[in-house]
Amino acid sequence: MVSHSELRELFCAADAVCFDVDSTVIREEGIDELAKFCGVEDAVSEMTRRAMGGAVPFKAALTERLSLIQPSREQVQRLIAEHPPHLTPGIRELVSRLQERNVQVFLISGGFRSIVEHVASKLNIPPTNVFANRLKFYFNGEYAGFDEMQPTAESGGKGKVIKLLKEKFHFKKIVMIGDGATDMEACPPADVFIGFGGNVIRQQVKDNAEWVSLVWILGVDLALLMKSC
Repeated sequence: MVSHSELRELFCAADAVCFDVDSTVIREEGIDELAKFCGVEDAVSEMTRRAMGGAVPFKAALTERLSLIQPSREQVQRLIAEHPPHLTPGIRELVSRLQERNVQVFLISGGFRSIVEHVASKLNIPPTNVFANRLKFYFNGEYAGFDEMQPTAESGGKGKVIKLLKEKFHFKKIVMIGDGATDMEACPPADVFIGFGGNVIRQQVKDNAEWVSLVWILGVDLALLMKSC
């Protein structure tokens, strides 16, 4: 586990920071909220718990959960309008401080692009810095599956996105922050992984992460660190 001084050095040297979204940038798991809205919460929540802990391959878990939910375009739109996701306390300040330093901020999520882009808009993160899964719908709005070609649709996908970002923008140091096993898998190619446990603690991540922030106040501490960089 890295020390506070090492964390400060690593974080201040980053030219890009990538955040997971569900249970990190926002307090909820988007797919669980969609399942609740569609009336199949219990079965889907258990699948999410196993997927985030790394017990089930991500694409298999995503396929199984969506086959239960069968969300229509209208249901997704209504979920965002009637039950918008809640930002984790401190994240707005942290992202703002990073942007003030001209650090590129990306959202890399196994969730759904329509929801993640809504979150990004609240943080002044451009849609071009969003990587997430795309739901597909038939012409009548009924669920038609998801885009399985997106890198975020499978285990190891977040690492593929970070590798792409390094190749495209020539970033020298990327920090990945998230709560789940798919976030931890992204390091490497990320240069450092910060496990976030402020909304939910994934035991596998807690046991293996270089740094686990057990409450979001450590996220605020990271924002304060930016002042001295």
